[in-house]
Amino acid sequence: MRRWLPELFALPLLPWLQAQGKRTRRVTPRLPEAAGAREGVCLPEGGGGDDQSDGAIELFAIGESPVAGVGVETQEHAITAEFARQLAACRRQSVRWAAFGKNGATVADAIGEVLPLLQALPQHKKRIVLIAFGVNDSTSFHSSGRYRRDLATLIAAVQGQLAPELLIIAGVPPLHLFPALPQPLRHVLGMKACALSRVAQQLAASTPHAIYVPVRSDARDRSLMAHDGYHPSAAGVRIWAQQLVQAAAAWFAAPKA
Repeated sequence: MRRWLPELFALPLLPWLQAQGKRTRRVTPRLPEAAGAREGVCLPEGGGGDDQSDGAIELFAIGESPVAGVGVETQEHAITAEFARQLAACRRQSVRWAAFGKNGATVADAIGEVLPLLQALPQHKKRIVLIAFGVNDSTSFHSSGRYRRDLATLIAAVQGQLAPELLIIAGVPPLHLFPALPQPLRHVLGMKACALSRVAQQLAASTPHAIYVPVRSDARDRSLMAHDGYHPSAAGVRIWAQQLVQAAAAWFAAPKA
């Protein structure tokens, strides 16, 4: 029953929600994906890291608009490069990064469009993969069951193709706080986002070498949001990256069975 709560809440409000959704899409600014290369190298502070050595970490991010850099000007300010920069400083190692993001993508889109791009990549013994989806699955009101099937398929493919040392599965951003969304649409989509985040958390708990990291950001603070009120700003990205680094550091520090 709990997983169907967003649908049960939304049903009597459906005409109102549909009208709000159409108006929100019409009046919300359409921001482009960030400019610049979607791969690079971040060296630890003071340099000294060899990005070609076995000691370098390889970081991939697969996701929707934030991974594509929507909300910031360049890929250097998007989540993958910012995560890599903070990770290099934390681990004192070079980090090679690559972003595989698409604006408007659902998990199913990634299965069809992103995974083929990863098939030819060689395995790397120090690889971290971030999977960050959920907003578009929430706004499309995909069921928890569908999201579970799609995300489980993506996770299995990533593990099989990339064999990451650590797989990070991000929660869905807090849609119930997004300034661009009016009420009650904001509340209903927030409920759906929470339901899909629970799915991601459950899958991470049952996946070897995987952790779940919720997106904790007060989107009511407009400095953390782009001017569309829907995507993270550079400041919001930095906070998100800090949370990811802290979670990764805790995982690496924890004793392994």
